[in-house]
Amino acid sequence: MSEAEVHILVVDDERAIRRFLHTSLSAHGYTVQEVSTGEEALAQVTRARPDIMILDLGLPDIDGVDVVRRLREWTQLPIIILSVREHEQDKIMALDAGADDYLTKPFGVGELMARLRVALRRVSQSGDEPVIVVQDLTVDLGQRTVNMAGQPVQLTPTEYDLLRLLALHRGKVLTHTHLLQQVRGAGYENDLHLLRVNISNLRRKIEPEPARPRYIMTEPGVGYRFLAE
Repeated sequence: MSEAEVHILVVDDERAIRRFLHTSLSAHGYTVQEVSTGEEALAQVTRARPDIMILDLGLPDIDGVDVVRRLREWTQLPIIILSVREHEQDKIMALDAGADDYLTKPFGVGELMARLRVALRRVSQSGDEPVIVVQDLTVDLGQRTVNMAGQPVQLTPTEYDLLRLLALHRGKVLTHTHLLQQVRGAGYENDLHLLRVNISNLRRKIEPEPARPRYIMTEPGVGYRFLAE
């Protein structure tokens, strides 16, 4: 997909921010649409089916985290949070709700473009990737689906990307830094707490006994390893 074919939905109640993003993104060849409320965003996603969303958290009607949760009930649309909220807990809430990335204001256009490219690469991956089956767990990388004992498992985009990376390198220890760089991107290499939260949430969804993991093993002080079988 070329940049000219990428439709970006910008959701922010500040007109100046919307105008700046529209100008910057259009200059890089993207097609941009703007809305200022959460309800408008939900309606526009249904109506126009954008390729990616840039979302502010402080909207006048619905908190951005709730917008993410409602979207994740039916779509895996890539969502990048762009917010003045810089506390770790705000980032954790947004990412756990299903956001793909989180960038704080003020931000650099170059970094935003890099984050966009990473998010878009995730959804443009080839559909002929393998199906990985380990005991009762099935990960279909082409369809981006996960099943446990024949039952579908709903993962956030970050949880899925972690599982995908670990499963592709099953039996190999992947370091904290490598996982963060590959899944979260530049600037997150030291966010070990975020990684532990995501791994913990992932284990609750796929492990029969999360406290005694069968599939995702911890290598203390180093990283994580997926069952080799």
